[in-house]
Amino acid sequence: MIKKLSTEPYKGVRDFYPKDQAVQNYIFNVWKKVCERFGYEEYGASILEPTELYSSKTSDEIVSEQTYTFIDRGKRSVTLRPEMTPSVARLVAGRKRELSFPLRWYSIPNCFRYERPQRGRVREFWQLNADIFGVPGIEAEVEIIALAHALMKEFGAKNEDFEIRINDRGLVKESLMTRMSELEAEEELRKIDKGISKESGSDTLRPESSISKVIEELSKRGVQNIRYDRTLVRGFQYYTGTVFEVYDTNDKNPRSIFGGGRYNSLTEMFGEGSVPAVGFGKGDVIIRDFLETHGLMPNLRSSTSVFICPLSYEYRDSANKLADFLRSQNISCAVYYGDKKIGDQVKIANKKNIPCIIAVGKEELISGRYTLKKLSTGEEFSGTEDFIASRLISS
Repeated sequence: MIKKLSTEPYKGVRDFYPKDQAVQNYIFNVWKKVCERFGYEEYGASILEPTELYSSKTSDEIVSEQTYTFIDRGKRSVTLRPEMTPSVARLVAGRKRELSFPLRWYSIPNCFRYERPQRGRVREFWQLNADIFGVPGIEAEVEIIALAHALMKEFGAKNEDFEIRINDRGLVKESLMTRMSELEAEEELRKIDKGISKESGSDTLRPESSISKVIEELSKRGVQNIRYDRTLVRGFQYYTGTVFEVYDTNDKNPRSIFGGGRYNSLTEMFGEGSVPAVGFGKGDVIIRDFLETHGLMPNLRSSTSVFICPLSYEYRDSANKLADFLRSQNISCAVYYGDKKIGDQVKIANKKNIPCIIAVGKEELISGRYTLKKLSTGEEFSGTEDFIASRLISS
């Protein structure tokens, strides 16, 4: 007897049924729209990378405990990417002499980390990565944080719904190294990031710190919900200067949503010298939690605009002919195939969140006129197929 397989996905990953995929597409579309509005270009890279890409610059915890690493058939150590920043640094280093700086790049890769699944954390996730390369001044920090702020606003968030916290990891490390070695300072930074240690320097900004200038410039651009946080260092070892995180201020979801910072030396591991860079990563799971917590998830309708309902089997050809015409007008539609009555077909359209129906029967076949019904309001429009198409295009 064949063993019955489970229908559950692998632990920590998700299936995306159409309604879930619609939410995912909505999040991705907002990310793409806002990034491109700021002049960022989309790029991509393989999900597989040599393990050594992460062993020197990504946090030790991620490399040693959270990566999916295996030996391939060529006896090479390969890792499913746990993050995108080392990959984009590789891309930039690979064509450094050909690229026109500054670069404004974004990507929405899926990443893998073997960690305990919990709210906001899964083992496979998608993440928006946005980075600007080739700008050594604070203009890069200001633009990247302004982009992060604009993304939150595009989802409908108000300034009071989130807070942007900022610090300078380089200055914190420099302060710690007055009392300990560089290795000890790095270990202390990891403790600070985990909340184990609060020893991170003064509460006041040092005069030479560029953070106060970043805050000032962001304020000019309407980003008011930003503050200095001396305990913020972020866990990745490749950060060399400014770091920031966006926090949810709602009591039901008080946590970091996403963050990033400056990493000027990551391309050095490819022997190409340093390239100034600032960027951030924003995960799909946490932003979905944020939208649901704040009641910002829109009511997403089906990608199908019309459900065409034959009144009986003999009218199916006519229904298909109407569907083909509407599709030629770039209108998405589906024809019901089955033996259910019109009332049951309408219930199917409602369940699928398809906004409109058109019934096709003897009367429509003879007259060549159809009635379009909007299910949410009951509103109806009758006319030729050209008229129906025009109503759908304008709605």
